Order: sequence, then C-alpha cells, then structure tokens
Amino acid sequence: MNQEKKWTIKTIALAGNPNVGKSTLFNALTGLRQHTGNWPGKTVELARGTVRHKGVLYQITDLPGCYSLLSHSQEEEIARDFLLSQTPDLVVAVCDACCLERGLLLALQLLSLSDHVILCVNLMDEAARRGIHIRTDILSTLLGIPVAACSARSRGGTAPLLRALEQSSQSSGGKSNLSAAQKPPAQSADLVRRAEEICRQAVTCDSAACDRRDRKLDALFTGRITGFPILFLLLLCLFWITVSGASVPSALLSGCLSSLEGRLLSAAQSLGIPSSLYEPAICGVYRVSSWVVSVMLPPMAIFFPLFTLLEDSGYLPRIAFNLDRCFQKCRTCGKQALTMCMSLGCSAVGVTGCRIIDSPREKLIAVLTSCLIPCNGKFPALLTLITLFAAGGRRGPAASLLTAFCLAGTLLFCTGAALFASFLLSRTLLRGMPSSFTLELPPYRRPKVGQVILRSMLDRTLFVLGRALTVAAPAGLLIWALANVRTGDVSLLARLVALLDPLARIFGLDGTILTAFILSLPANEILIPLMLMIYMGNSSLLDIADPQIIFSVFAENGWTWQTALCTALFLLMHWPCAATCLTIHKETGSLKWTLAAVLLPTGMGLLACLLCRLLFDCLPYPI
Repeated sequence: MNQEKKWTIKTIALAGNPNVGKSTLFNALTGLRQHTGNWPGKTVELARGTVRHKGVLYQITDLPGCYSLLSHSQEEEIARDFLLSQTPDLVVAVCDACCLERGLLLALQLLSLSDHVILCVNLMDEAARRGIHIRTDILSTLLGIPVAACSARSRGGTAPLLRALEQSSQSSGGKSNLSAAQKPPAQSADLVRRAEEICRQAVTCDSAACDRRDRKLDALFTGRITGFPILFLLLLCLFWITVSGASVPSALLSGCLSSLEGRLLSAAQSLGIPSSLYEPAICGVYRVSSWVVSVMLPPMAIFFPLFTLLEDSGYLPRIAFNLDRCFQKCRTCGKQALTMCMSLGCSAVGVTGCRIIDSPREKLIAVLTSCLIPCNGKFPALLTLITLFAAGGRRGPAASLLTAFCLAGTLLFCTGAALFASFLLSRTLLRGMPSSFTLELPPYRRPKVGQVILRSMLDRTLFVLGRALTVAAPAGLLIWALANVRTGDVSLLARLVALLDPLARIFGLDGTILTAFILSLPANEILIPLMLMIYMGNSSLLDIADPQIIFSVFAENGWTWQTALCTALFLLMHWPCAATCLTIHKETGSLKWTLAAVLLPTGMGLLACLLCRLLFDCLPYPI
C-alpha cells in the first residue's frame, strides 16, 4: 500500500477510430489480454489497465472505437461521456498511419474538448510497407501537441508513446501549444478541410502497389460471382484441417483422462469410501467433465487459431460485406454477420457481440437468431452424425474431406435459416426499416501467427472450455442421479424416456433422443454420450470412440437415415444452452425476449423435423 503512494498517478484515455490498433496498443502497454481483431466494432465497453514507467503510474482506459464525437451511436456516446465527465489527465488520439486523414478528424475534435492531447500514429510498419511516409515533426508543429510514431504489433513498438507520455508528465502534461486562432474549427466541413491540409504537408506516398494489391484481392473476395464460392472453400479448408487434425489428440486426451478416472476409482475403493459418495463425484461429475474436455479442447485448439488468422488478416469484414445485401433484404443490419461469426465459437459470445448494433430492433433480431448458428458445443455431435451416416463410418483423408464438406454446407444452411428467421421477425414482431452503417474494410495484413495462437488459446479456447466445464459439472451430477435413482425397478431416466417417446415420434425422433437433448441443456457436448448411456442401459456416461460400435448401438435401437437427419436438424435448431440463455436475459433484461429466443429456434427445429418425417413417409421405400 505504501509503495503505491510513491508513484505519481496519471489517468490516460485511448481514443481512436475502429481498427486502428487501439486495443492492440492497450494490450502492449498494460499486458492485459483484451481481445483484439482486424475488424471494426470489437470494443464497446471500457477496458482499463495500468502501466508503470519511470516513477509514474498510468491508469489507461481504452474507449470504444468511434469515427466522431458528434454522432449518437453507442460508441460515440460512451467515449464522449467519459471524456466530459472523467476529465483524464491525458487523451491519446490513436490514428492509423495508412489512413491518417480520417483519424485526424477525431483528433481535431478531441483537441476542441481537451488541451492535453497526444497524437499516436500507429501501424507505422504497415505504412512503410505501403510506401507511405509521415513527418511526425510537421504533424507536431501543425497540431501543437506531441506526436508518437508507433507499431504496437511489434516488440518495443510502444516505446515512442511511453517517451511522449514521460515528456508530457514532466512538462505541461501534453497541453496544446496552439493559439486561439489555430484552434480546431467547430464545423464538420472545416474539420475535414483542416485534416486534408495537415495531411498534404505531413504525408508523402511513394507507391500505390499495396493499394492495387488490396483492390485486386477485394475484387476477388467480395465479387458477386467469386465472393461466396471462395467463402465456402475457405470454410471447407478450415473444417477439414480441424476434423483431420483433432482426432488423434482427442483420442490421446480421452485415454489419459479415462486412465485417471480408473485410478481415482481404485483409490476411493481402497480407502473404503462408500460408493454412494465417490460414484456421483467420479462417475458423474468427473466423467462428464472429462468427456467435455477431451471432445472440445483439441478441435477448439485448431479451429479458433485458424479462425483468428482469418480475422487478423482482414478477411472477416469481407464476409460481413458479402452478407450485407442479404441482411438488407431481410430489413436487418449487416453487422449481424459479424455477430454470427462470433457465435461460431460460442453462442453466448455472439449474443454479447450484438452490442455493436446500434438499433434496438436490429440488435434484438440478432440476439434472437444468434443460436441458429452452430457453436463449438454442437460440432462434436454433428461430427459424429456426419461420420456415421454421411461418411459411412470411414476414416482417412477422403472421409475427413467429406465431413468437412458436410460441415461447411451445414453452416451455409444455418446461415440461410438465420436470414429466414430475421426476415420473419422483421415482418412480424419486430417490424421496421433497416438502418445504414459504415463498415470499414481494413487493409490485408500478414497475421502475427505466434500472437494469434496465444490470443486464441487464452481469449477463446480456454474461455469457452471453462464455461462448458462450469455447467457440465452439475449436469454430470444430475444425469447420474436420474440414472441411479429408481422408483420400483425403473430408473427416473427410463421413466422420462418413456414419457417423452410418443411426442418425439411425431417429429421423427424417439424418447431417448429428446431426453438427451433436454439433459444436455447445460452443455451440448454430452448429447451423443447421453444417447449411448440410455440406449445401453448404463448408469453413467459412456465414452465410446469407435464409430462402428456407436453405429451398431444406434441401428439396434431403430435408427434410420430419417432418424439421423431429424436429429441433426434438431441439433442445429433447438433451444440455446443454459449459459446462452442467461446471457440473453442479461443483454435484453427481459424474460419475455429470453423465452422468445428459446422458442424461435426450437419451433423452427421441430417444424423442420416434422417436414422431414413427412417427406420420408412419402417415399415408396424406407431409408
């Protein structure tokens, strides 16, 4: 406590346009791992951290990315309110060296609010690669404030900013040296002209080769003819690498955890612990949790870094650009495409990401339809069903490619379902016209592979895995209790299966499948093991890795192509998991809309299953 008092404390606010590397700069300064990405709208809430430098403790606040302080979007309001109410000691205006003119518009507005501003020109390495040269001394003279040239993504790239902060702390605190006549104009048109004048004097460009490269790539990735086929091929490659690369580590991890379970059981028995005490903990909680870890961790450790590489390279905003026309026709916001990308990892994260949508109506539509995109928790069950019925239980490169093809097609189907649901909502419960938004297409960048792997593991893989384990542990205890508590000679689980069977048959399912869906509410990862446990009459979750054994168990219990297809359809479209439901309630603040988010995908899933069953019933030969 006494040591903290020796430090001089300065409050710093980081302000800047979206996608200028502001959050990356924040992470480099503070050492925190706020998730950053190469597309706008990532930061909506305030992030805070500290950095100590030469006797000064800098308390840094990362404001949401915004283009102006004059608009009324959520990002602009948060940034403006913080600057006016908190009055930080220094405001660091972060600009993109490749698009300095646009960043200067915000910097000039900040100068009209505060006399204590430092201009940080970030991404200088990117500008140098593009042949763009910036005279920071001229910038400093024209603006009357310190200017720091940084490359936050590089090691030591924040040193110029730290020196500027040090000099500002020792002198006037970054106070502007402009005279009253040189102060930034208040009118927007005058601000634009002022920014253009400054850039003409301070910026020179040697070559437009990189711009030509970006335009050629955009013509390829966002073209009306080539955009969607390339998107499908990229998804195909991503899923193929994930499927083919995750099988071996998943089997090894499952074997290690299973071996540990055996040792725990032996230890409990040798210590004389009653079975009524150790079986719920080991056969229930531990077994379910270990299954979730072995099934989720290897695919996530491959999928998330690959997905983050696409994000870091600048491709994800292109996906939103391609889908914007579709969402506009559905009278929703194109930003919904970005939230759908987030939902691929975790639906709860996708729901939280809906904060980037300004319109309350369109934000609500995005929240209600986010669960139609398959999250990472659904992939294990999807992989199992595809492997058994589409790939025929085969193994090898051909089977992996076929599985990946089916997964990519499944994702496109779910995207269509989300668009259809958005269209229905915009015409019924949530009528309205689509709002316009500005989507910045960032330049293509070479991803920092090491940083991407570390960031994806910390920010995504471990986060999602921790969330899954939090809900999987109590689910394991409940499942064990239902399977082992008996009334008469029948377990509670068997009675539940018998009760739900008539209803499930209407939709091409059976009581076991529907019961497994209900009990997997905490975590979709345990769906297939639950089915196997019930079918085989076991008292605890079963870990069976051999596809042939799983297929034989399903076939013996009456599974057909119809059953598999209906199960897959309901897996893609059913109620969200418990964590996502809690997140929806938190974001909407309404039990009514949370219930709507549960009923909408469930209703669509049941309708799809019913139509599928009726279609199969019309076939002359059973399949």
